[in-house]
Amino acid sequence: MASVDILSIKQRFGIIGNSPLLNVAIEKAALAAPTDMTVLITGESGSGKESFSKIIHQLSSRKHNQFIAINCGAIPEGTIDSELFGHEKGAFTGAVDSRKGYFETVNGGTIFLDEIGEMPLGTQARLLRVLENGDFIRVGSSKVQKTDVRVVAATNVNLLQAVEKGTFREDLYYRLNTIPIFVPPLRERGADILLLFRKFASDFAERYRVKPVALSEDASQMVLNYRFPGNIRQLKNLVEQISVLEMEREINAEKLRNYLPQDQSSNLPALLKTTDSQNFTERELLYKVLFDLKRDVTELKKLFYDSVSEGRLNGDVLKHHPELFREIEDEPVYPIANGTPKPIYLSPEQDNGNDIEVARIEDISHETEDDSLDLNKKEKEMIIRALRKHRNKRKYAAEDLKISERTLYRKIKQYNIE
Repeated sequence: MASVDILSIKQRFGIIGNSPLLNVAIEKAALAAPTDMTVLITGESGSGKESFSKIIHQLSSRKHNQFIAINCGAIPEGTIDSELFGHEKGAFTGAVDSRKGYFETVNGGTIFLDEIGEMPLGTQARLLRVLENGDFIRVGSSKVQKTDVRVVAATNVNLLQAVEKGTFREDLYYRLNTIPIFVPPLRERGADILLLFRKFASDFAERYRVKPVALSEDASQMVLNYRFPGNIRQLKNLVEQISVLEMEREINAEKLRNYLPQDQSSNLPALLKTTDSQNFTERELLYKVLFDLKRDVTELKKLFYDSVSEGRLNGDVLKHHPELFREIEDEPVYPIANGTPKPIYLSPEQDNGNDIEVARIEDISHETEDDSLDLNKKEKEMIIRALRKHRNKRKYAAEDLKISERTLYRKIKQYNIE
C-alpha cells in the first residue's frame, strides 16, 4: 500500500490542523481516492465533510471530469428525482421540455450527495439501482440509460438509527458505507481550534484591511473549552464578527464572552442538553444524587447482612427492622444464638418451623415501593437521554452519567433499553 503524504494534501486543499483524528480521515480519503468505491463521510454539520469529498475527487482518475455537490435536504421531495435523474417532456405539470439530470450530465465524474439521510425513500431506491448497475431511468420515461458516476455521500445523522426507524433503506446504507470516513467535530481536535482561529483572523484582516485579532491567554483557554456545536462554520463566523466589531486587536476573555453563548461555554460532560431549563437540570442532578445514595444504602445492607451472617452482629435487629433486607429477601441470615448459628428467613414461606421469629418484609409501606419504582423510571429515563445525546456510544454516555461502562451495560440489560 502506497504511503500518504498528509502534509502535502493539507497544503493543497487548505486544511488546517494536526489532530490525530483529522489525519486519519485525510489518510482514508487519500487511499480511497484512486478507487471507484463508494464513500460515506459522517460527521457533525459544519465539520468540513465537503472538503473531504473534493480530496477524493481531485486525487482520483476522474479529476479532469465534472464534480458536483448536491444537498439532498435542500431539494423538495417532489422534484429531487427530476434533479438527479432527469425527466421527459410532459412527465409532470410544468415539464415543458425534457431535461437531463445530474447523473447524466456528470457522467465520468463525481457526485457528492450531502445530507443523504434526508433523501426520500423512493429516490433511495433509484440511487441504489445506479450504485448497483449504473442504470437510471428519467422521470416519465421507460428507457434505461447508463451512467458512470462515482458517488460520495455525507450525513450528520446516524443512518443505522434511520434504518431502524424505516426512513432509510438498509441495503442502500451498506452499499454507501463501502469506505466510511469520520470527520471529527471541532471540539475533539484540541489545539487545532487556535490554529484555525489565527488562520481566519489573518484572512479577515486581509479582506477588511485591518490588523488581525489575537487572543489573550485566558481567551485562548475559553475558546478551547467551548463546545462549538456549529464547528468550523461557527468558528469562522465568530472570528469575522470579532474582526469587524472590535476596535482593540487583542481579545481577552471578557470581550470574547460577549460572542459566546454562556450555556455552551464549556466542554465538560453534562447530564442534559443545554437547551433544557436550569430548573430541569437541577432536578435531574437531584435524581442522580438519589440513585447514588440508593446504591450506597444497598451496599451497606449487604455489608450488614454479611456481618450478621458471620456472627459479628446480633441478628435480633432483624425482628425490629426487617426493611433492612428488603432487596435480599430470599436469603437466610445466620445469627449466633447460644453459640449455634440458626437461620432467620426473611419471608414467611421460608419459616420451615424454626423457633426464631421471622422478619416479614410485608410490613414495608407501599409508598416506599412506589418511590423506588419512580426512581427506577427516572434512572431509565436518564440513561436513555445520555445514550441519545452521545449517539449510543456507551463509553461517553457512561462518562456523562459518572458511572462505569460495565455498570451502564448492566443497566441497559436491566431496563431492556433498545
